[in-house]
Amino acid sequence: MDISEVRQLENDDLVETLDDRQHSLMNLRFRAATLQLTDFSEIRKTRRDIARIQTVIKEREIARRLEA
Repeated sequence: MDISEVRQLENDDLVETLDDRQHSLMNLRFRAATLQLTDFSEIRKTRRDIARIQTVIKEREIARRLEA
């Protein structure tokens, strides 16, 4: 997921996507621990997606505080 795609999402969608990615990361870690995961780069990609989403959420929170 690219940062431009993340920025286009609404706040509710961001939270929902973040929750989805966190569950995906947990599942990927379990699969890696049980040696069922073949593409270990998926863990890294998911972690980066989570970081991008959290960054956009934080940016919007800061912008909201500055407006008030």
